[in-house]
Amino acid sequence: MIDSTPIRGKVARILTSRELALNIGQEAGVTVGMEFDVLYPKGEDITDPDTGEVLGSLRRPKVRVRVVQVKPRISLAETFRSHRINIGGTGINMPKTFSLTRLLMPPEWIERYETFKTTERAWEDIEESQSYVKAGDPVIQVIQDEPVVVNATPSDVSPPG
Repeated sequence: MIDSTPIRGKVARILTSRELALNIGQEAGVTVGMEFDVLYPKGEDITDPDTGEVLGSLRRPKVRVRVVQVKPRISLAETFRSHRINIGGTGINMPKTFSLTRLLMPPEWIERYETFKTTERAWEDIEESQSYVKAGDPVIQVIQDEPVVVNATPSDVSPPG
């Protein structure tokens, strides 16, 4: 049976706009290919709008990273999600703002990867002050592609009724 307890750690250092070091490694059970969510440090308490009762706390992810190198006590992880964007023409599709030059040029598709910056330049060295991911941010292993619930109650994992 697979252990369903996620591995937890923290961001040790921001290395580039797409790479970071985690303070967990082989000794904690980390292997190449594992995915981790980098979380906002403070969870959000969710309250019932009718009763005001705290239902639980959610820790929302900033970004998801994949481990590419593991040592006994540290891991190297990088962003891996990408999306295709057209940096060329539109071909026969009419753009919202008409441009004859863009209309006649063929589309030119590129893959753009997530970075830790709001302005994207893949693999750019950055200072931590330029990154929305910070050293000390908590990370949690992604076991299922679902939101992370912290302090879950039995009703969070069982169907109602």
